[in-house]
Amino acid sequence: MKILVVGGAGYIGSHMVKQLANAGNEIITLDNLSYGYRDAVKYGEFIEGDLGDTTVLTSIFKSRDIDAVMHFAGFIQVGESVLKPAIYYHNNVVNTLNLLDTMMRHDITNFIFSSTAAIFGEPDYTPIDEKHTKQPINPYGHSKLMIEQILDDYDKAYGLRASCLRYFNAAGADPDGELGERHIPETHLIPLVLQAASGRRQDIKVFGDDYPTDDGTCVRDYIHINDLCEAHSQALQRMIENDQSARYNLGNGKGFSVKQVIDVAKEVSGKEIRVTMEPRRAGDPAVLVADASLARKELNWQPKFADLTEIVKTAWDWEVNFLSKQ
Repeated sequence: MKILVVGGAGYIGSHMVKQLANAGNEIITLDNLSYGYRDAVKYGEFIEGDLGDTTVLTSIFKSRDIDAVMHFAGFIQVGESVLKPAIYYHNNVVNTLNLLDTMMRHDITNFIFSSTAAIFGEPDYTPIDEKHTKQPINPYGHSKLMIEQILDDYDKAYGLRASCLRYFNAAGADPDGELGERHIPETHLIPLVLQAASGRRQDIKVFGDDYPTDDGTCVRDYIHINDLCEAHSQALQRMIENDQSARYNLGNGKGFSVKQVIDVAKEVSGKEIRVTMEPRRAGDPAVLVADASLARKELNWQPKFADLTEIVKTAWDWEVNFLSKQ
């Protein structure tokens, strides 16, 4: 297939581009490089451009026979979304609408959307399945849920088929060492812990150790980036074969606490890691774990990196490789 990957220079997008290309697809990456990196796009064609630019989108769709679009160009920082909701609603909602409307004008009706567990808000129960109540507690989560609702309406009105994949905690790096996670600023736990191990930062801050969990720290579900990308490929294939939209929660189905992640990072890196305790952050649920049984059943999806040590090791290998090039 010929697939447009929007946001393909970012963390998840770049891994997705590699996997799609290795499977024999023809890939076009569109990214404005506000958060992505040109050198992360190692496969297919690259176009620098913004989702807000209809001229760029029209040019792509007119000159290339696109079969499907994958969208990874959303802003993702929860804290920033609270402080700057306008940029989240503009980029995550308005720009996505611009993309969808341009797709409709060119009769492109296969869409994969990078969604989030943040659409669920404070969990009523765990593990969280697709039927769980959706009550986001920040603009980031609201913006993603808005797009899911829009996609439902576009499906009914225009025949747009969309699969929305709700990630819990994407983690790890390309096992080949070619790609990895390098957000600026970094907000994800595993790379932050490993940067403390490598000396790139002084410590790792733990926000609260009095939660109702076994060791008092928050528990999260970590899914390896390659497993995440595999689910996208399988969701696209199933959607096209069945001509039907879908929604899937993606995770390993088991949780690890912040302290467990730190302990595994110490073991994998062989380094001591300085920990600084901080007060709880508002809006941090004690436990967030996915029920991914629907994806396993309908997509025949089986995560290959189910062990936390394996996930952290790929991320540590990337960190060591990154430092060696500085």
